[in-house]
Amino acid sequence: MFKIFKIILICTTTILFISKFGHTNEEKIKIGLLVPMTGEKYKIGQSIIKSTRLALRDIGNSKIEIYPKDTGLSPNKTLQSAIELKKLGVKIIIGPVFFENIKYLNEVSDIIFLSLTNKTESLPSNVISSGVNSVSQLNAIKKFTELNELKKTILLTPDLNYKTEIKKAIKKSKLKISKHYIYNIEPTKLTQQIEEITNYNIRKQNLADEIKRVELSDIDEEIKKRKIEKLNRKYTIGEVNFDSLIISDFDESLKSVITSFLYTDVSPKDKYFITLNQWFDESLLYEKNIQPLYYPSINKKNLESFENKFSEFYNEKPNHLSLLSYDLIGLIYFLSLNNDLSNTKLLFKKQSSFKGKIGVFDIKDNKINHRLNFYQIQNGSLKEIF
Repeated sequence: MFKIFKIILICTTTILFISKFGHTNEEKIKIGLLVPMTGEKYKIGQSIIKSTRLALRDIGNSKIEIYPKDTGLSPNKTLQSAIELKKLGVKIIIGPVFFENIKYLNEVSDIIFLSLTNKTESLPSNVISSGVNSVSQLNAIKKFTELNELKKTILLTPDLNYKTEIKKAIKKSKLKISKHYIYNIEPTKLTQQIEEITNYNIRKQNLADEIKRVELSDIDEEIKKRKIEKLNRKYTIGEVNFDSLIISDFDESLKSVITSFLYTDVSPKDKYFITLNQWFDESLLYEKNIQPLYYPSINKKNLESFENKFSEFYNEKPNHLSLLSYDLIGLIYFLSLNNDLSNTKLLFKKQSSFKGKIGVFDIKDNKINHRLNFYQIQNGSLKEIF
């Protein structure tokens, strides 16, 4: 089992540092921070900066220094800021936040960037995705399907730019699915596709045929009447060829897909409806017709604890990326206890694990995956499955 390190109280953390490096004359641990500090996304950047300051306070070691720089929304500005951080002697940087900003970062190849994006494809070799990526999510979903012995899982992905990411994540996670459907997000076409997936027209015709058969039968008229009344309360007859489905979608689009399944007489009460990380979207609690609904996510109790601490200090609510950046400060500090931070090429190569507020980070071959929890929404409330 890999060593798991948790951000802990000031005294314990300081003792660990002293035992490894001694009291004095050690170089500073310089951590760069690339976030939007200007432009329409500046509030995200401000929240992340505040969370890193909170992490420094909790670690309680004056050797760590944070150097924030602005990315705006421009990859050129991001590169410029990265070069400025390099001149300051920074070897490892948290950020940038957005995938679009990483475009030119291979030009500073001797720096490692822990981007907050959850995209893992088409990254420069010195950029590591530290967001909650699709592999991490499908790993948790795989665990859930195995626990519930689900054998016929289908996966549905919108015809958007992240569909390739999902396809590759299926292979990496080794999630067993019976079929992967790419669906059109245009409502009419979406409904038509889901009718085909669920064999809706055949099942609807089955019902009409059964009603006709009962009407023509020679059974007692009173029994016939009751049977027909019961059949008329149905929408279809016949099973679909899956026991669970995963919808890799979000927000209103997710609700639209589930509603289309309800229209075709496939209900979450009969089949397992699973989706990706919804960041505890509270609007889903009120949509009782689409419940039960299952999804992987970070540890909710830890998130709430962090949000309360953040609110106490700053009198505002953090965005979810703030918790991630808080943990990344702890992760870098953890690595500094066991490695030379100047050797960035090997820093994230060897296999190790780190336990932070967000959950456990698994590190190997310049990749970070998260061990996620799993949640169920049912009857308007949220329940942790594992």
